[in-house]
Amino acid sequence: MKSTRDNFNPPQKRHLKTKPVLLLLGILLLGNFLWFIAWLTPNEKVSETEEVASVGGKVITKEEWMASMEAMYGKEVLLDLVNAKVMEAAAKKNNIQVTDQEIELELALIRSTQEGTDTSLQTFDEETMRQKVRSRLILEKVLAKDIVIEDDAIKAYYDNNKNLYNIPTSYRTSIIYTTTEDEAKEVVKELENGSSFEGLARERSKDASSASLGGDIGYVSADAQSVDTAIISALPNIEVGKWSDIIALKDGRFAVTQVVNVFEGESFSYADVKDHIHRELALDQLSQSVTPETFWQEFNAKWSYSEK
Repeated sequence: MKSTRDNFNPPQKRHLKTKPVLLLLGILLLGNFLWFIAWLTPNEKVSETEEVASVGGKVITKEEWMASMEAMYGKEVLLDLVNAKVMEAAAKKNNIQVTDQEIELELALIRSTQEGTDTSLQTFDEETMRQKVRSRLILEKVLAKDIVIEDDAIKAYYDNNKNLYNIPTSYRTSIIYTTTEDEAKEVVKELENGSSFEGLARERSKDASSASLGGDIGYVSADAQSVDTAIISALPNIEVGKWSDIIALKDGRFAVTQVVNVFEGESFSYADVKDHIHRELALDQLSQSVTPETFWQEFNAKWSYSEK
C-alpha cells in the first residue's frame, strides 16, 4: 500500500484517487468484521435445521432427531430427574443420609438377583443404577423411619436367609447368538476387524430380546438358571472388554460372549445388612406400595407433561 501511494506525485491527484480507495477498503473491512461477528454468534435457526443424516437424498435434521428422541424417551427421563430431585428434597427435610456403603450393598444384591424377581435395574449402566438406588434408598428410609422392628426379628430374618447375603462373583455379560457355527465365525472375524460388539449383536444375534439391548443380558453368576452352562463356564476366562471363542450351546445354537465388567463375590455380615433388613421388614407392613410421585405435591414438583 505504501508503494502505491508513492506513485501519486501530484497532491491533487493523490487526494482524489485515494478517497474512493479508502472508502472501498473501509467497506470491505466493515463487511469482514460483521461477517466475523455473525460467525461467532450462535444461530439457533441454523442449528435446528442442521443435517445429521440423509436417506436417498432426503435430509434428517437435528430438530427432527431431537424431537424423535424427546417423544421416545423424554417423559421417562424427565420423570427420573424430577423424582430424583423430590427424593433429595425429602432426604434434606427428614435428615436422611445415604452412604456409599449402603449403595454398594444394594448394587451387590441387585447383581445377584436371579429369575423370578425384579431385575429391571440390571438393564441400566452403573452410574444410572447408582442414582436410582440412591433415590430408592431415600424413599425406603422415609417410609420406614417411624416403623419399629424388633432386633430379634431382624436377627431371625438374617439367620434364616444368610444365603441371600453371600454374593457370588458376577459378570456383566453380552452375547451374540447364531444359528450356525459359520455365522459365529463371521461374527468373530468382524470383531477382530474392529466391529462393535453391541452393533453386531443388534444386527446379527438370533435372540431378539438381547439383540435389542446390544447383546446385554445383565449379570451372570455361577448359579444362573437361564444361561447355558457352557457360557457360564467360559466367563471366568474372558478378559474384560474382550470376547470368547465360539461356544456350542445345548440347544444347537452357537454364541460369542463378551464380558463387560466383573464384580467379585463378597459376604455381608449381620452388621452390614441390619439396616437393610429393617427396611425390608418395615416396608412389608405397608398396606400399599408408595412411589416418589406421592411426594410431588409436598415439594411442589411440576413438569411439562399433562396427564390425560
